[in-house]
Amino acid sequence: MTILAQANVEQPRDEAEARLQLAAAYRLVAHFGMDDLIYNHISMRVPGEDEHFLINPYGMFFREITASSLVKIDVDGNRISGEGEVNRAGFVIHAAVHKARVDAHCVLHTHSDAATAVSALPEGLLPVSQFSMHFYDRIGFHDYEGVVLDLGEQERLAANLGEKRALLLRNHGLLTVGRTVPEAFMLAYYFERAARIQLAASAATPGGSAGLHLPPPEVCEHTARQFTELKGDIRWPGSREWPGFVRLLDATAPGWRD
Repeated sequence: MTILAQANVEQPRDEAEARLQLAAAYRLVAHFGMDDLIYNHISMRVPGEDEHFLINPYGMFFREITASSLVKIDVDGNRISGEGEVNRAGFVIHAAVHKARVDAHCVLHTHSDAATAVSALPEGLLPVSQFSMHFYDRIGFHDYEGVVLDLGEQERLAANLGEKRALLLRNHGLLTVGRTVPEAFMLAYYFERAARIQLAASAATPGGSAGLHLPPPEVCEHTARQFTELKGDIRWPGSREWPGFVRLLDATAPGWRD
């Protein structure tokens, strides 16, 4: 059993609730500047329907997504219900993870500037900030093979992710996995903050990343365990923050619940 499967995080009770969570995640990715026009996807397994998933219709900006606009598809990307075109090629990455991980209820993939920049660094994400400690020695790496259209790449994607919560797609972007939408979103948010801080610190240091002060490995591992094993008052990503995010959307993006 993976760490994600052990996490005590509330699951959506039905498709209607799942649609609200997923629509909120799309709006939040846009709100925090991690979207890429009409590209990228956040997919979620439909409660009670293990082979069905919710995803965005191809052609809509993340800031336009609503609960009702999401399309239901099967594991091969075929549309089950909903309006609009489905980017079947875009679901190749997501399907690889959903099929390999029963705990992968939500898969979030972005081309955000900071995460993509860090994906091109040989060392990847460094333990520069507390944000990065969520991922210390806990990130998978997948080498760039071109636009992901080949179904044969799915096996390699799943193998490189393993049981980790994040996969850095070299020269491409980031993928996070969550038992719920809030988990997957918060992991992407933490990674983006960590990546931005790393790039800013490297730019301000004469020696670049080689000149950064990094905590000792044992401290990094200790902190990572505090996060992943939920030590002390630490809870699973998203469990505390999500109600606040919903209030933020209600105030700044009315209509997302439609």
